[in-house]
Amino acid sequence: MNKNLLYTALLTALLTVLAPARAQQKLPTTTLSVGIHLIHAEVAISDAERAQGLMFREKMGPNEGMVFRFNTTNQVCMWMKNTLLPLSVAFIDEAGNITNIEEMEPQTLDAHCANKPARYALEMNRGWFKKKNIKAGSKISGLPK
Repeated sequence: MNKNLLYTALLTALLTVLAPARAQQKLPTTTLSVGIHLIHAEVAISDAERAQGLMFREKMGPNEGMVFRFNTTNQVCMWMKNTLLPLSVAFIDEAGNITNIEEMEPQTLDAHCANKPARYALEMNRGWFKKKNIKAGSKISGLPK
């Protein structure tokens, strides 16, 4: 086997082994509801899970998302570092009411913040809330305690 072919084979093998390291493992899921709409949401509770979020994901199903539970109700902000998908984020108070919804561009460091103290944030594919006519004041049920 010539050297170039050997190097190509070794590089291909190495990339095959390392590629999954960049892919994110899915987190445990829960079913949320808002009106008649069901959401299959991964749950990010720990600092590490919240920091990873939806980074490096290349696709997400039409009714899939990620719910972030924060340790306390506070002013929270989200960003899109290493996030490839355009997303909408709903900030949610302790009672499950959406306080505001923000649209987020992929791979940006812009801060998108709750306009009131929030306990949760729910990220969905961009435009999901608007398509379902879900607005500030809508109630989300099934949030993790």
